[in-house]
Amino acid sequence: MNDLFGLEGEIAVVTGGLGKLGPIWIETLLDAGAAVFVLDRPGQKISEQFAEIQKRFQDNRLRLAYTDVRDRLALETVCKECLEIFGVPSILVNNAGIDRPPDQPQEGYLLEDISMEENREILEVNTLGLFLVTQVFGSEMVKAGRGSIINIGSLYASVSPDSRFYDHIQSDPPFLKPPAYGASKAAVVNLTKYLATHWAPHGVRVNALSPGGVLGDQDEEFKRKFCDRVPLGRMATVQDLGGPLLFLASRASSYVTGIELVVDGGFTAW
Repeated sequence: MNDLFGLEGEIAVVTGGLGKLGPIWIETLLDAGAAVFVLDRPGQKISEQFAEIQKRFQDNRLRLAYTDVRDRLALETVCKECLEIFGVPSILVNNAGIDRPPDQPQEGYLLEDISMEENREILEVNTLGLFLVTQVFGSEMVKAGRGSIINIGSLYASVSPDSRFYDHIQSDPPFLKPPAYGASKAAVVNLTKYLATHWAPHGVRVNALSPGGVLGDQDEEFKRKFCDRVPLGRMATVQDLGGPLLFLASRASSYVTGIELVVDGGFTAW
């Protein structure tokens, strides 16, 4: 079983590595033996979590490069860098994305006043950017005849955000999750199936991993409301997410492609 889940000698690429979930995927892959090439947008600050990982692994199996996932030429440049440093990637975690979480309060807006620019940016990064990254790095996997691509979705690919989770937040107009966020993640799940069927003959598997609410700096009232809606009665922790990612990245899932693995404590079962 250790051989099935082990990633020794594998090379992974993780986008959005400096965000909230990025360090979870990175550390999971490193601990399983993979080398990890991390991408994030220019100007993004290194988080405490990522800095701790850097201390553990330094440069021998961990590298960081800055690029915009919407820039094809920039992606091709960092892909060449990855090939020169580590070699052809065998794992791609498409994690980069834009959200508007309740633990980062901003000025609210009315549904009818949401700007086209905000919707466009979310869709460009979460869906079109994911596709560009997959084209650039996935094509190298196709040439090599092997690989596992894991697209990070969301429970909101399947259901709409419940606005009652946020009605205690002081905001006028009230806080709203961007409508483009769930739409972008639903598109990611469908795109996963599309890519899986096209690249299966080339030995490349493509799956989606859709987390539920992940415990962070949310206020206590939000956490209470959210957990009341989850059959398991709690939000996801770091330990809950690493295992599912490792399953999809490793040989343990060698006959699994085109699925959405929902890790939400049962949220979408109700």
